[in-house]
Amino acid sequence: MVIPIATRLRGNLIVDKDNGFFFCHDKQHTKFLSAMDSVLFQQLVTPINWESLNGSLCRASQPESGIVDGTDFFVSDADGDPDKPSPGYCSIGEALEALRQNKFVIVVDMDETGRVEGNLVMAASQVTAESIAFMVKYGSGMISVGMKEEDLQRLKLPLMFPENEEDITSPSFTVTVDAKSATSTGASASDRAKTVLVLSSPVSTAEDLRKPGHIFPLRYRNGGVLTRVGHTEASVDLVALAGSRPVSVFVSLIDPGDGSIATMPTLRKMAYDHRIPIVSIVDLIRYRRKREKIIERMGVSHLQTEWGSFEAHSYRSKIDGIEHVAMVKGNIGSGQDVLVRIHSECLTGDIFGSRRCDCGNQLHLAMQLIQEAGRGVLVYLRGQEGRGIGLGQKLRAYNLQDQGHDTVEANLKLGLSADSREYGIGAQILHDIGVHTMRLMTNNPAKFAGIKGYGLAVVGRIPLLTVITEENKRYLETKRVKMGHIYGSDLQGTPHEFFMSSNSDMQEERNEGGKEI
Repeated sequence: MVIPIATRLRGNLIVDKDNGFFFCHDKQHTKFLSAMDSVLFQQLVTPINWESLNGSLCRASQPESGIVDGTDFFVSDADGDPDKPSPGYCSIGEALEALRQNKFVIVVDMDETGRVEGNLVMAASQVTAESIAFMVKYGSGMISVGMKEEDLQRLKLPLMFPENEEDITSPSFTVTVDAKSATSTGASASDRAKTVLVLSSPVSTAEDLRKPGHIFPLRYRNGGVLTRVGHTEASVDLVALAGSRPVSVFVSLIDPGDGSIATMPTLRKMAYDHRIPIVSIVDLIRYRRKREKIIERMGVSHLQTEWGSFEAHSYRSKIDGIEHVAMVKGNIGSGQDVLVRIHSECLTGDIFGSRRCDCGNQLHLAMQLIQEAGRGVLVYLRGQEGRGIGLGQKLRAYNLQDQGHDTVEANLKLGLSADSREYGIGAQILHDIGVHTMRLMTNNPAKFAGIKGYGLAVVGRIPLLTVITEENKRYLETKRVKMGHIYGSDLQGTPHEFFMSSNSDMQEERNEGGKEI
């Protein structure tokens, strides 16, 4: 399918068609190309081969996956070779080689809506005045340095907004800095390069810096992209994997025309023009997951519940020590089409039956549906109270809701994210259990942003429709209007009808693989 031309770059027209490029060098066609039929369009534009033009750069091929985007959710490729890059991107290995040669890479993050952000990244220990000047020319001008907690403590750099420390979705800026020695105002490319080098040095001290300044240090979250899908974590992970000190320097790339955040065609054009490898954070997650694991299974036991017999799997996070549990029903077998619920801990709703939310009802309904299906997994993630803000902050938010604010407004008024949950731990748990493709029980389409890197695919969605009460109706409506929750189903018929029609196929697979739970 031909995609209409949408962006003009440097007088030429460019279109991203199936992650490739088409250029029109005749500017006379500018006004009517978008209205052409596909045949005429193909005659007027010249297809460009990304691999041949980019020389040492790359052109990723389409992964071999049978998964087709069939829902409104972020659907990912089934588990294949984790080192195989996504279409249109270079491999992580190519990016690491560029960093070892003291060159830039472009790192791209894409959210569940398709919005992209690209950052220009290099090792902070290799920065020069020329590289800073390049970053300022093509970037936002705000030069950031990704650093680990121990380096920030050594340099006595406190967080700029410590109240946001528990909000995993927000970048953790420290106070800004300049180098004291051999610099003037701190604003020039030369001065900023010296500041970055001071930050990257293992022997620098707090006395080598003055505050505030022109460089923006950012705290790296332990676990990197396996804990938080962000540019700070991705840049530090890449630099460390390339063999440099784990301190990165990066800047957001912008459109040279209007100063907006650079679109994917703009990022790829820049990669081509300057021979810079372009990689996806999703591919970095896959690369790291192939090589390391941030969870460990602590124990497994049969557990009789009010819904039936399950197998309880306990997991501990190597990042923060929090223990999580997965309730497994039946034989997972090949791991295809597994009924799955990832449930965030809600002490007030799950344990005390709070009527402010529907969490407890969703938990009970998910367990019931898994029991009826005879095969499935419920992952219970602890430490995610109040959509990740913590129990105390949630109770404060309740007070604000009593004053008239909705659940989103209350979080924001406290200076917290509307939703700061992260599902990487849950994805690793599912992968460890043997799940590959799932039918996900959720009303939240944003729940699995970033899960593609864990080799999991969502092939269907089952809504969890619970009783609407006077106490929770505003809460549910806010989630629908402001957080995009969807209460319809992409299954034919009701969830119960789906389970009944699928039970014969599931029974055959269970009988092949072993015991029934």
